[in-house]
Amino acid sequence: QLQLVESGGGLVQPGGSLRLSCKASGFTLDNYANGWFRQVPGKEREGISCISSANDSTYYQDSVKGRFTISRDVAENTMYLQMNSLKPEDTAVYFCAVGMTFTTDQTMCIIKRLQVWGQGTLVTVSS
Repeated sequence: QLQLVESGGGLVQPGGSLRLSCKASGFTLDNYANGWFRQVPGKEREGISCISSANDSTYYQDSVKGRFTISRDVAENTMYLQMNSLKPEDTAVYFCAVGMTFTTDQTMCIIKRLQVWGQGTLVTVSS
């Protein structure tokens, strides 16, 4: 059974940092494209960062570029999203996902032939 389990969300002050984790089971994470998405109430889920299976292509949405970093630990079969310089507008539920590849449109990355979503983890940036 393919499964992604997220952790690492929470409350942080503006300017602070968090690292989200997404541990895979039932499959090998780096055989797939991986992505991080976020969603706020009333808006669509948007892909903010994606990485290819070959690790040769990454994408960051303009809103997080220079502040967030996507990575994978092959030995741990886990992907991460390091989030620095957090802003109140980063408040959202964050989801990880994997699929066969990713593409991009003008504002986000999109996982193609998506296989599985994580359960989501809430990040709240507030003083």
